[in-house]
Amino acid sequence: MKVVNERWGNIPLLHVYRESEIEKQVPVVIFLHGFTSAKEHNLHYAYQLAEKGLRVLLPDAHLHGERQESLDEVELSLRFWEITLTSIEEVNLLRGELVERNLIDNDTKIGLAGTSMGGIVTLGCLKVYPWIDTTAVMMGSPSYVHLAKAQMSQYEARGFKLPITDAERKKMLETLSVFDITLNPDALDGRPVFFWHGKADNVVQYEPTFNFYNSQKKLYDHDPRRFQFMTDKTASHAVSRKGMLAATDFVAHYLSL
Repeated sequence: MKVVNERWGNIPLLHVYRESEIEKQVPVVIFLHGFTSAKEHNLHYAYQLAEKGLRVLLPDAHLHGERQESLDEVELSLRFWEITLTSIEEVNLLRGELVERNLIDNDTKIGLAGTSMGGIVTLGCLKVYPWIDTTAVMMGSPSYVHLAKAQMSQYEARGFKLPITDAERKKMLETLSVFDITLNPDALDGRPVFFWHGKADNVVQYEPTFNFYNSQKKLYDHDPRRFQFMTDKTASHAVSRKGMLAATDFVAHYLSL
């Protein structure tokens, strides 16, 4: 197993693969970390996936890991959606790099997965990139507009004055609606999606994600195994080992078909 710290374009990442497959066109998983986390914090996911014969890319998000700047958590929070939208753009850039490096062709499957902010990015990508073959979303939220409004309300309830005008707020919500899969769930297009969420999550609420899953199950009546939701009744904002193993098994299964 190789874990190599590389830079693809301006994106620092860990590239994880079995040594025997260094130049082979094997299925790829891009795995996205959470808010205030970094690429190396998800190596346990990468190990499980690479062991199953997949190539894994663990990028550092904008303003995170090797790309962090001197921002405190409040300043970083105010740039949450900038980070999220940059990550969506960079997922497509990484796909371009995979093509450029001859590590994939038109038939090579690509999976996308992430925790927390990474799960939110994954759902945004699922809305706009039809080339994604399968996804795993841990503690993510599909409704960008609802989540952004809730975040703004929380800041204002704590006495923070958001540094945006009403016109800027309106424009931001319009931009986020482009990536909000709840506004166009047909974008799922029958692709395999695995959700994991703890009911006691106090960071990313459980209910909006579970409600979205329930509302879209009918799209998968032909094969319900392709659309799964794993609930942990006691977990807060941390994925259990059982959830991690289920997510990696799901992704590996559908990328190997």
